[in-house]
Amino acid sequence: MRAVVALAAVALAAAAGVCAAEFRATGEPATVLYDAPSAKSRALFVYGRDVPLEVLVGVEGWTKVRDAGGTIGWMRSRALADRRVVVVRPAVADVRAAPEDGAPVVFRAEQNVILEVADAAASPTASATPGWVKVRHRDGATGFIRLSQVFGF
Repeated sequence: MRAVVALAAVALAAAAGVCAAEFRATGEPATVLYDAPSAKSRALFVYGRDVPLEVLVGVEGWTKVRDAGGTIGWMRSRALADRRVVVVRPAVADVRAAPEDGAPVVFRAEQNVILEVADAAASPTASATPGWVKVRHRDGATGFIRLSQVFGF
């Protein structure tokens, strides 16, 4: 019976790890998204620096990614940085002084604004503020935004 319980615990832990999405940002000023893992394939888009992308799979120097709009494609793995950024999804999102709905609004971010993740140790599953992420605007203002309002975390 202990072996069955231990096996079940290992399976659950593995499943939790598989469900956690990995996000990275583009690290170059012009990063090309291709329809296949080859520079000879058709180019779909060119992204600027610091665009959040969900990593789906990596293959021999290429990474398959999904952007905030749902487009899936391939890019050179070296074009991705470890920097964590998010992009605002709704028309306007409140960034608050504390991770709670009643906290004062520090600033409002419009749709498609890119914000840097200010707490590098944060993750959606292991956070001191579940459902929120601490972000920094490029002007230096910091605050907390609901995870449901961003893509990239």
